[in-house]
Amino acid sequence: MSSVDSQRRVLSGMRPTGRLHLGHYHGVLKNWVRLQHEYECFFFAADWHALTTHYETPENIEQNVWDMLIDWLAAGVSGGSSTLFIQSQVPEHAELHLLLSMVTPVSWLERVPTYKDQQEKLKDMDLATYGFLGYPLLQSADILMYRAGLVPVGADQVAHVEITREVARRFNHLYGREPGFEEKADAAVHKMGKKTAKLYSKLRKAYQEQGDAEALETARALLKEQQNITLSDKERLFGYLEGGGKVILPEPQALLTPDSKMPGLDGQKMSKSYGNTITLRDTSDEVDVKVRRMPTDPARVRRTDPGEPTKCPVFQLHQVYTDSATHEWVKEGCRSAGIGCLDCKKPVIDAIVAELAPIQERAADFESNPDAVRMILNEGTERAREAARDTLVEVRQAMGLQYRE
Repeated sequence: MSSVDSQRRVLSGMRPTGRLHLGHYHGVLKNWVRLQHEYECFFFAADWHALTTHYETPENIEQNVWDMLIDWLAAGVSGGSSTLFIQSQVPEHAELHLLLSMVTPVSWLERVPTYKDQQEKLKDMDLATYGFLGYPLLQSADILMYRAGLVPVGADQVAHVEITREVARRFNHLYGREPGFEEKADAAVHKMGKKTAKLYSKLRKAYQEQGDAEALETARALLKEQQNITLSDKERLFGYLEGGGKVILPEPQALLTPDSKMPGLDGQKMSKSYGNTITLRDTSDEVDVKVRRMPTDPARVRRTDPGEPTKCPVFQLHQVYTDSATHEWVKEGCRSAGIGCLDCKKPVIDAIVAELAPIQERAADFESNPDAVRMILNEGTERAREAARDTLVEVRQAMGLQYRE
């Protein structure tokens, strides 16, 4: 693996909180299912991250991981199309985290927006630990371990990708200047052939002297096509383009995911902490009860009172689950008191139950066949460890830690 492949590789993880709900499905899992057919995807259960805030209650982590992974598979995330693994089963993450901690300023971690936000939200927990302070760097290690060029995140997580970019930049600056770098890079240019070497040099000059971003992208594309130079030479030439050293850890880009449009049962964002969720494995009866109990427009005290759909959480669910004709039926019927609230809720109940049916069928199959899940994880873990070892060989070598007999 080298930087030349990084833009085809995606890395994403999820803290294990147990069974997933519709917010996870619409906000994350449907996106993962699409991405796994377009990129080389690594998806992991972030069990070490769970310990950064819940280190005093580890007894639920294993079951939560298992439930979460079954929901991933049931939702269509495939061990054949992506690499699925549990973070702690790839101990290389811990080593890279340690090595990166040697060069990362503490002030970088303290300024991550979620550091103070989480401390404020979780006041009942003692979060004055190194693990909590260092969790953004562990996230950086997760990403950089696989040299992932793309990280699917919501807008609130972009800061974590940005600190990862800064860490990679600092690491490459400190350790990418191998002895004789420029001579090796110049020799690599000539290996590409006279015509290609001339074009590369022209594009490099245009970028470095005039800041021509288009020339930089063209030169990168040119390097990706080269078959007659080694991966190490390609990495040198990527760094040489930008006036730096060898790119050991490529800087990732945030792949912004659309905000989940999945409201909770009370109209707020669907979240376990709000107690307003429908889980992927709720039965049809449980879905029926939950939606029937949803609050509606307070103005509709009696069946004959007219209401306003835009003030009703149920109408938010209609916007996710039903078509425009049904929306018009709801608006007309609610405002004229022509339909009751239970009438309005029935199409939503039917649509949710229909969406969950195939997911629940697959979940039941995986629950009854744990060996199949373990096989998927074992295969994913082996692929992940192989990629992780490749990265660590270069990182150790760059840091003077690659001892040989």
